[in-house]
Amino acid sequence: MIDPVNRERLMMEKIAKDFRVFLALVWKHLRLPKPTKVQYDIATYLQHGDKRIVIEAFRGVGKSWITSAFVCWLLLTDPQKKILVISASKERSDSFSTFTKRLIAEMPILQHLVAKNGQRDSNVAFDVAPTLPAHAPSVKSVGITGQITGSRADIIIADDIETPNNSYTQLLRDKLGEAIKEFDAVITPKPKSRIIYLGTPQTEMSIYNQLPERGYSMRIWPSRVPKSDKVNDYQGRLAPIVMKMIEELPEGTPVDPERFDHEDLLDRELSYGRSGFALQFMLDTSLSDGDRYPLKLNDLIVMDVSGDLAPTEVAWAGSNDYALKDLPSVGLVGDLYHKPMFISDDFTKFQGSVMAIDPSGRGGDETGYAVVKHLFGKLYVTRAGGIKGGYSPETLEALALIAKEQKVNLVITESNFGDGMFTELFKPVLKKHHPCTIEETRATGQKELRIIDTLEPVLNQHRLIVDTRVIQDDLKKSDPNCSLFYQLTRLTRERGALRHDDIIDALEIAVKYWTTAMATSENEAAERHREEVLRNELNKFMDNILGGNPGNSLNWTTNY
Repeated sequence: MIDPVNRERLMMEKIAKDFRVFLALVWKHLRLPKPTKVQYDIATYLQHGDKRIVIEAFRGVGKSWITSAFVCWLLLTDPQKKILVISASKERSDSFSTFTKRLIAEMPILQHLVAKNGQRDSNVAFDVAPTLPAHAPSVKSVGITGQITGSRADIIIADDIETPNNSYTQLLRDKLGEAIKEFDAVITPKPKSRIIYLGTPQTEMSIYNQLPERGYSMRIWPSRVPKSDKVNDYQGRLAPIVMKMIEELPEGTPVDPERFDHEDLLDRELSYGRSGFALQFMLDTSLSDGDRYPLKLNDLIVMDVSGDLAPTEVAWAGSNDYALKDLPSVGLVGDLYHKPMFISDDFTKFQGSVMAIDPSGRGGDETGYAVVKHLFGKLYVTRAGGIKGGYSPETLEALALIAKEQKVNLVITESNFGDGMFTELFKPVLKKHHPCTIEETRATGQKELRIIDTLEPVLNQHRLIVDTRVIQDDLKKSDPNCSLFYQLTRLTRERGALRHDDIIDALEIAVKYWTTAMATSENEAAERHREEVLRNELNKFMDNILGGNPGNSLNWTTNY
C-alpha cells in the first residue's frame, strides 16, 4: 500500500517526465473529454521536439490550448524559465497568457506558482512565485507588430502569427518575414532555449513554408488522411501518426475523428470552399499543378482609366520591366500586375458600358457588381466590388448611383437567386437615378467552370484592362476572401473552390456579354476608326475648299 505522500511524489515524477500526464490533468480540470491521440501526439512533439519546431495542425484541434498547458508544465518543472508568447495581434497573445495564468490560479497542482506580493502579476506579464528576480517576467505576451525588441526569453511561442490580414499580399508577407527575424535577437543563448511555432497556413505562400530553410523542423497533422498522390506535396513533414494512417486506412478518413468526424469535415469543407479547406484543414500549400489556378494577374493590363475616353490601342507587356512592383499583389508567387507597353495618343469614346450584378441574400455573401466598358476588342474594368445588405434600399441606391456615375447603357442581373425578385426591386430605384435598360440572365452549369471558361481566354489574350483605382479599392477589403483579385487568383475548376465568389461572378457576367463584340479583331476595329477619323478630316477640308457643300465633299471622299 502506497502512502499518500509517496503517491503524490510518484505522480509528480510521472508529470515531470511526461507532459502528456499533465495534459490529461488539465483536460480533466477543464471538464473536457480525455485528450485525443492527435492531441497527445502534438504534446509529445512539444516536449521532445528539436530546439526550433513548427507545429501545423488543422483548425480546431486545440493546439493553442495544448501549448498553454505546456507553458504551465514548463514552469512547474522549472520555475526559472522565461516564456514569450507572440501572436498576430496583442489581443490574441494576451488571451493565451490570460488562459495560462488562470490555469495556474485554479489548478491545485499549480497554485504554489501564483505570484507573490511585489512580483509582476498582470494578465499580459506575470511572474511565478519561485522565480528569482529578473528583468524578464516568467510569461509575457506581445503582438507580432508590438514591442518585441528588448524582450528576453528562454522559450518563444509564436501562436498563429500568420492571419489573412497580415499575409495575403507579398508586401505583407515580406513584412511578417522581417518581423520574425527578431526572434533570434530575443532568444537567450541557453542549451535548452527553444522557438516553437503553432499555426495554420493562410495562403499558398505561407510564411511557415520558409521556416524549414531557416533550420526549423516541421510536423503536420491534416484533418483527413491525404490522397496518395498528395503525400509527396507535404515534403516528408507529415506526422508519423498520419503516415501510419496512410498505410492502414482509406484516404479521406478523419485523422482525429473524436474532434471532427466525416460529416463535420464535409460541413466545414462546404463552408470554407475547397481551396480554403485545403489550407485550413488539410494544410496543403502545394502548387505543383500549374493549371490549378488558371487566372493570373500578370495577364491583366493595369492603367489609369478616366471619364468616357480610352486609347484606341493598348499593348500588353509581360516583361518584368513593366511589372507594377509598388502595387501590392494578392496573387501567387511572382504573379504581379503589369502596366501597358504601349498606349496610343489617339483617344475615343467607349463603345458601350455594362454593369453586371450578382445579388446576395442577407447572409455572409455580398452583392457583387462589376462595370465593364468596351472599345475595339478591349474590355475595361472601371468599377467592381461588393456591397453588404442584399435587397436593402441602401444597397439598391448605392448600385444605382454607381450605374449613373459610370454612365452604363445596360444593367444585367443574375436571376438565379430570388427568382428575379432583385430585378423588380431594382428597376424603380434605377429609373429614379439613371434610366437605362435592365436585363436578367440565368447561369447554368458549374459556376467555377463557367467563370474560368469565360475569363481565361480573355486574360490569355490580354484583352482585360483594369483601372488602377479598382485594384486600390480592392486592397482595402478587410477579408481577402471578399477581394475580387484574391477570388480571381484562387479560383480552380473544383466545385466550391472559393468561400466567396460574388464579385468574380459579376465580372464573368459582364465579360460574357461583350464576348460576341470582341470576336471582331481589335486591330481591324482600330484601323476602321483611323479611316473614319481621316475621312471626317478630309470632309472638313473639302468643305472649306468647295464652300461648305456637304454633297460635294461626300462625293470627294467617296471617290477618293
